[in-house]
Amino acid sequence: MSKNKRKIRKLKQKAGKGKINDHEAETLSSEQQKPHFSLEYLDREYCLSMCGKEQKAAFADTLHKLSQLTWAQLKNTGRHSSGYEKIEKHSLKRPVPSHITDDVNIIAFRFCGKAPMVGYRNRKTFYVI
Repeated sequence: MSKNKRKIRKLKQKAGKGKINDHEAETLSSEQQKPHFSLEYLDREYCLSMCGKEQKAAFADTLHKLSQLTWAQLKNTGRHSSGYEKIEKHSLKRPVPSHITDDVNIIAFRFCGKAPMVGYRNRKTFYVI
């Protein structure tokens, strides 16, 4: 049994039978999970086809490096190494996609020097925008 499944089972037992469902347990433990990355909402004008070979390689290397850490580890890492920083929505060059509500934080990881990989997090998934 995986470590995360054991943690979820322990959370359920602590909360008492029927008081915490799988979705809630997963949400509580998302900080201890490794991130997944999605390009589903990637802006066409800032997509990877606009990047050079070095930037594409750095992007792939960064995704691989980040996917080896948990969200908790990423949160405690410096913003210019493997960590991330919160970005104010008004500072973006492009408008925020309409499906992103006001309560969602925009964050950026760095790749290829200081180039930002901007997106948002939903549980364990980081959506690059």
